[in-house]
Amino acid sequence: MLSINIADVIAVLQTMIPQLIVLGVALVAAIIVTICAMKAKKPLKGFIRKEAWIAFLLVVVVVANTIVLGPMFSMINMAMGGGKISEDAIAEAKELCTDIAEEGIVLLKNDDKALPLAEGAKVNVFGWSSTNPIYGGTGSGALSDAYPTVDFLTGLTDAGIEYNQDLVDFYKGWRDTRPTVGMMGQDWTIPEPKVSEYGNLISDAKNYSDTAIFFIARSGGEGADLPQSYDGKDTFSTEGMFGASGVRYSDQKDDLDASKSYLELSNREQALLDEVTANFDNVIVVVNSANAMELGFVNDYSQIKSVLYCPGTGQTGFDGLGEILAGQVNPSGKTADTFVADLFATPTVNNFGDFDYTNMEAYGVDNMFAEGGKAYPTFVNYVEGIYVGYKFYETAAAEAEAGNFEFDYDSAVVYPFGYGLSYTNFKQEMGPITNDGKTVSFDVTVTNTGDVAGKDVVEVYYNPPYTNGGIEKSAANLIQFAKTQTLEPGASETVSISFALEDMASYDTYGKGCYVLEAGDYEISINSDAHNKIATDTVNVASDIVYDDSNKRDSDVVAAKNEFQFAEGDVTYLSRADGFANYAEATAAPTSFEMSDDYKATYFNETNYDPTDYNNDADEMPTTGAKNGVELKELRGLDYDDPKWEELLDEMSVADMNTLIELGGYETSAVDSIGKVMTYDCDGPASINNNFTGQGSIGFPAAVMIACTWNKDMALAFGQSIGRMANDMDVSGWYAPATNTHRSAFAGRNFEYYSEDGVLAGWMCANAVNGAREWGVYAYVKHFATNDQETNRTGLLCTWLNEQSMREIYLKSFEITFKNSNPGATMVAFNNIGTVPAEACPELLNDVLRGEWGFRGFAETDYFGGYGYQDSDRMIRNGCDLMLATYSTPQSTVTDQTSATSVIAMRQASKNILYTVVNSRAYDKDIQGGLPTWEKVLIIIDVILGLLIVCLEYFAVKKYLAKRKEMAPTVEAE
Repeated sequence: MLSINIADVIAVLQTMIPQLIVLGVALVAAIIVTICAMKAKKPLKGFIRKEAWIAFLLVVVVVANTIVLGPMFSMINMAMGGGKISEDAIAEAKELCTDIAEEGIVLLKNDDKALPLAEGAKVNVFGWSSTNPIYGGTGSGALSDAYPTVDFLTGLTDAGIEYNQDLVDFYKGWRDTRPTVGMMGQDWTIPEPKVSEYGNLISDAKNYSDTAIFFIARSGGEGADLPQSYDGKDTFSTEGMFGASGVRYSDQKDDLDASKSYLELSNREQALLDEVTANFDNVIVVVNSANAMELGFVNDYSQIKSVLYCPGTGQTGFDGLGEILAGQVNPSGKTADTFVADLFATPTVNNFGDFDYTNMEAYGVDNMFAEGGKAYPTFVNYVEGIYVGYKFYETAAAEAEAGNFEFDYDSAVVYPFGYGLSYTNFKQEMGPITNDGKTVSFDVTVTNTGDVAGKDVVEVYYNPPYTNGGIEKSAANLIQFAKTQTLEPGASETVSISFALEDMASYDTYGKGCYVLEAGDYEISINSDAHNKIATDTVNVASDIVYDDSNKRDSDVVAAKNEFQFAEGDVTYLSRADGFANYAEATAAPTSFEMSDDYKATYFNETNYDPTDYNNDADEMPTTGAKNGVELKELRGLDYDDPKWEELLDEMSVADMNTLIELGGYETSAVDSIGKVMTYDCDGPASINNNFTGQGSIGFPAAVMIACTWNKDMALAFGQSIGRMANDMDVSGWYAPATNTHRSAFAGRNFEYYSEDGVLAGWMCANAVNGAREWGVYAYVKHFATNDQETNRTGLLCTWLNEQSMREIYLKSFEITFKNSNPGATMVAFNNIGTVPAEACPELLNDVLRGEWGFRGFAETDYFGGYGYQDSDRMIRNGCDLMLATYSTPQSTVTDQTSATSVIAMRQASKNILYTVVNSRAYDKDIQGGLPTWEKVLIIIDVILGLLIVCLEYFAVKKYLAKRKEMAPTVEAE
């Protein structure tokens, strides 16, 4: 759950400056009048003083009302909302959380069948993180602290496994809290005692048990990517007015090592592992990290028998880990990413991180968090093209096998994408393929040939025909997958697989400018992972199929065409041609840090953008403020293009539309003129967290853990549980799921995203959305699109990529989600696509999302922090409808409210928001609009205070007149 941002507090106070000035002036005036009244005679002196302070009280009441009903209105509304989650919903969520872990934890290694442990086993648990494990991530993806978590040691106990308490006591006494990794400051210390500090604990542990668990954990979160060099200047502080700030790589000086990254064993961990393997012949490694670490070390020690990959577990997921260790559950998870031996030998490593332009000083914008108070444009080059994750490694292996490329797959890849072991064995048999020209289908029979019940995953890949120098193509592409039910020993299940023929088409950027399914043989395989095929067959395409305007893909509303060539930049992209002949050139670090003049001419932020420059004189002002008598609830269920929408929209004033657009932070605003009620919209991807009421739901495992289940039904159940709890909390919008790409293992928010693969991520995301929709909850699928790193991720970051990778990699999971579910909303990415903010990119939001994919709903910005490029005028004109702002700012307010061009854009944005809301749970019942309860209470308080002021005035005047009358004879006598 997010904490209060001091910057926002300051900004809110700034919006109250006029009221505070009035209050200050009134106070000074009351004091001056009180002092000056000393010169007056009685009873006039007392009367003047009372009048001064009664007047001040009246000003206080009026000012308080203008603050509450003005700058604070939206936030008070949210703080007063919400409901309570039922005990049944909590119990259901806890059980599901454990179920996800049971299927999402991946068994990576199990030599000599070291796992499961024998009944009643005792273990020695090494590694400080075993007492402070990772449950999720930080930032908006953090878990609520309203519910207790099942920790790793409790998970062991619940599974009947005993552990060495002396080691636990030692770790807890050594350190009891995990370092802070937050949005504004990160302490990346990997806490671990020196081996010398253990004393006799390790040798004594051998008398307790001959089995050791070596537990390592890595955290991550919103706001920062993981360190690629585990050394650097310590700037971390917790003393600033904004909370934690700066970066610390470690407070353990002997761990600082510039030759290592955060995703390798630290020096202290390495020393401990050496000691543990020297004393124990049966070592189990548990990797508690959403980010794919370098795990080659597990094959360097014969004593390491078993390895379990366990991303963030949520509230109760460590019970699932205990059950797997004890053999009560058979692991069935598969990796959602490729685990490589050397993260500094990936195609992305030189082009991931912080790259600053040297010729963009003129476009610097105020940013209180930036060094010197100014932020300047930065860039990142997606040089690898479509060859992300396994798509590079499997293609490189194919080229090496053909003798075209020097590459050793076995030394480069430790665990392939889609890899995972079981305590039993399965046989998969592939049935004959049918192809009716539209759909490819076949059956796979899965048989449990072992002696333990378990589940298996059917992974289907295709290898398309590739022409040297032609359209870029990966040699392995996941296209469909399914998970079996639990199969008892000897039992079988037939899984039906089908996918659209068009899904094997490649995007031909430089040829046809659309998707093309080239002629040739397409190898279809069922695999145990991306690298190892179980069985293959072939689908032949007789001639090229071009999916252009005359022959669009069946899944498209409008044929896809080149839209993003403006984002290609001056970049050399990796090509498979001649066996990746340009690998060294394409994947090298940037050498140019200047934006070309041509691209500079297309770069706009608040320093040079003027909405009136884009007004169309031919636009006609639409009707506003009409009295048609139509209320929003009457449009529930009507088609998006139903004429009645125009009648409703005609009723809205420009002010109504502006309020709806500018105040979209964790809400959609009420509009009284059309009976539109306020909705509550909340973070985050693993739970529902209301940052204003403090209410939160049970937190689920990290998205990558859900992806590792490879179980679409599990993702659906997750969405259903989120939807149920959101409904209980009176929450209509869910700021999730998030489905950006694991482009790099160092990306700080990988825990929140599903996978390096768009097909796996897309189906998981789509099912989660569908589950929430069953409860009427609309999902803000995010962050749309190319928000694949945390460092410099705001709109000052120019992301350069080619059209094919945009469509086949970075839009793929979004495309599957929007085509196969009904999110109702999307949260747009912070960064630029080329030089254009994603939040103001018509090609992304209008041409692709709404045009090609047929989306009907609204798009919202990411957090509206006034980052120097967020401008509601620009955004509503280009397809982004709602500003994620909790208070009115100059940037979130539509500044051009008089031109026809702007009002038309406001009207369209309003329609998109209203269409989603009226078809959500917010209008499940015949609700009535009107004032919120707290505002009614405020009116009552105002009436009481008004009566009090009248009474005070009455008695003041009465007393003054009485005193004056009483003194009158004395005056006459004189």
